Amino acid sequence: MDFTLTEAQRELAALTRKILDSSDTPWADLVKSGVVPESPDEFGVLEQCSVLVELGRAISPVPYLPTVVASCALADFGTPEQRSRWLKPGTVLSVALAEDTDGAKTTVPFAGTAEAFLVSHGEQVFLVEAGDLAVTSQELVDGSEAGWFEFSGGGDVVAGLTPEWLITRYTLGLCALQLGVTERALELTAEYARTRVQFDRPIGSFQAVAQRLADAYIDVAAIRLTLWQAAWRLSEGLDADAEVATAKFWAADAGHRVAHTAVHVHGGTGIDMSHEVHKFFTAAKRCEFELGGATAQLLKLSAAI
Repeated sequence: MDFTLTEAQRELAALTRKILDSSDTPWADLVKSGVVPESPDEFGVLEQCSVLVELGRAISPVPYLPTVVASCALADFGTPEQRSRWLKPGTVLSVALAEDTDGAKTTVPFAGTAEAFLVSHGEQVFLVEAGDLAVTSQELVDGSEAGWFEFSGGGDVVAGLTPEWLITRYTLGLCALQLGVTERALELTAEYARTRVQFDRPIGSFQAVAQRLADAYIDVAAIRLTLWQAAWRLSEGLDADAEVATAKFWAADAGHRVAHTAVHVHGGTGIDMSHEVHKFFTAAKRCEFELGGATAQLLKLSAAI
């Protein structure tokens, strides 16, 4: 199977990286440039994943993932009135997927920024305006924010949209973010191993360090392969539940190893919260556990088999 990026994917990725490298207002500039399209139908799953990989590399605190998942859901299942109101460039949408036993939502991304939410409740998904919810939010380490709220019903039911549809696509997006995070973390760690000298030798020349970097390289390749396999199946309209669970397993399990390798090879600086590598460690851990870690994905796969 050929997972070579298409021209559209390469161009989107290059434009996204250029904006993230130079912009002080990345979300506004992503919207202005068309990376966040006027219509969700302009870009498919593969193009969206290409953008998300770049966002992961930059650990950029922009609401692209929840907005694009919610926008695509409304484009496919929303009423004409819902699409007309909410599918506008720059509108920030979010999704509330996991329910606690007390009815509260966990880790609702950009809870304080979103103008509306798609909220899974039982077997249905509701479209709820932010003003109708009592939202508590807080800033996260990467500069983004998340929060929570209680929901017992209300809003408009999005007919035909299921929580599983949202979870599958959001999980895939997390895998794409994790690919970007681990790719960049490995690059930074390899560069550090080439330039950090101990006992008159670069530490990368020591066998133990070289082996860990080689293992991390293989782990990143596994995250990449399983991500694009799952993304391709979704883009073709094929069943991809098992492939998405496989991709999330690797994003979680391999992402854990790569994140710890980055910190360990950097030594004392790796646990310094002001150091760049700490941001990648934190981002990798978030992508690892959000919507289920490695064990949860294996349980999904075993149930499917």
